[in-house]
Amino acid sequence: MPKNNKNFSSKDAAREYVWNTLQEEKVARFPFPPQDRIPNFAGAKEAAERLINHKLLQGVNAVKVNPDAPQRYIRQFALERNIIVFVPTPRLRAGFKKLDPEQIPSDELKRAASLSHMDDYAETVDLSELPQMDVIIAGSVAVTRRGQRCGKGHGYSDLEYAILRELGHEPAPVATTVHGIQLVEGFPSDAHDIPLTLIVTPEATIEVDNPPEPPSGINWDLLTDEDLEEMPVLRELREM
Repeated sequence: MPKNNKNFSSKDAAREYVWNTLQEEKVARFPFPPQDRIPNFAGAKEAAERLINHKLLQGVNAVKVNPDAPQRYIRQFALERNIIVFVPTPRLRAGFKKLDPEQIPSDELKRAASLSHMDDYAETVDLSELPQMDVIIAGSVAVTRRGQRCGKGHGYSDLEYAILRELGHEPAPVATTVHGIQLVEGFPSDAHDIPLTLIVTPEATIEVDNPPEPPSGINWDLLTDEDLEEMPVLRELREM
């Protein structure tokens, strides 16, 4: 895969480059526009197939997968492999949902994996009932071969990882599926960023040898009263 030598002075600059280039190269896919979201891309299904067949996903029981469009195939393939899928609700407004393939008819797994129909099959899970995740699969806007990741700028994936750590969970490997355009040379990192151990594109699999140190929990100083109001799961966690 050709090397992308773009090095950015900020995460915002990396995001704008990725969103605009996906659009200009006509490889962005519905929903449109790609800006201000985890972008869907041509080859998302192929990337998901490559990921689900990687050794990291063999023999696992529980995974957390983001609710965005390009990872729909991962949710579907995981369910088809009899893996329990935990999905954070958009903006963490309602905590986490659980998709148990044992409770879903086999011919409805594809439908259950879609965000628009997920609630027909999912059950809400209390924080205390979340199991140790074998793998976390995050959506990304831009990534680097060193395991850096930036999302769309709201920090939800980082918060979800930090929530699990606050609950006493062990660090879990984090994988992502992206288009090759989303793989860039560099951008600044923050201490609360989740590190990537595996990056998968439709054409390539990149294993990160020494990913950045994962966060050990939530940095409460970065959260506002408005955050706690909009995401009751955080308030609940703080009171546990």
